[in-house]
Amino acid sequence: MTIIQPMLSLWDEPAPDHRDRIVARAADRVAWLRARSRGITATDVARLSGAASVQAVAFEKINGSGFSGNAYTDHGRAREPEIARWVERRYGIVSSDALFHAAGQTAHLATPDGLAISASGHLELAEIKTTKSPWRSIPRSYLRQVWWQQYVLGAERTLLVWEQHDDFIPTNAEPECRWIDRDENQIHLLVQLADRVLGVVAAGRNR
Repeated sequence: MTIIQPMLSLWDEPAPDHRDRIVARAADRVAWLRARSRGITATDVARLSGAASVQAVAFEKINGSGFSGNAYTDHGRAREPEIARWVERRYGIVSSDALFHAAGQTAHLATPDGLAISASGHLELAEIKTTKSPWRSIPRSYLRQVWWQQYVLGAERTLLVWEQHDDFIPTNAEPECRWIDRDENQIHLLVQLADRVLGVVAAGRNR
C-alpha cells in the first residue's frame, strides 16, 4: 500500500497578502509581547538547530527565559534605526515593526526589520544585526531566523545587514550586507521543529 503524504497548501497556493496578516506592532509593546508569547517567532526558531533544541525552546516558552537584555542588545536596539535608514537609502527597503503570522498558521510569527516589493513584484525583507566579531560566514542561527521570516511573510529573499563594532563604536563607515535566498528545504525542516515546540508547549500549559 502506498502512503501519499499530504502537500503543504501554503507552498502550493498563493499566500494571502502579508499586510492582511499583521498581528501586532512593536510600538504597542504589551500587545506585541503578548502575541509573541502565544506563538513561535523567528527568534525562537533561530535556536532550533535540531531535535535536541526543541525541549529547551519549549521550556523557555512556558517558563520565560529571564533574559531582559544586556549592553550588546541595548547597542543593537540603539543602532538599528540608523542602519535601517541606510538600508532604505541604498535598497529601498522600509523599516517595519509589524508582527505577522504565516498564511493558515496563526501561531507561526515573525517581525522582519524591513519590507519592500521588488520591481518584479516579489516581497523582499531586511534583517539587521550588530556584532563585535567579524563574520567569516553568516551564522547559522541567523540563517534560520531569515528563512523562517521568509516562510511567514511569503518572501523570496532577505537582505541581511550587519554592522561590526569595537567597544560599541562602529568599525566601518557603512554596514556589510548579503542577500539570502529562500530555501524551501530548510523552511520545511524548521516548520516541523517549530510545530514540535508548539506541541510541547501546549502539553505543558495544559498540565
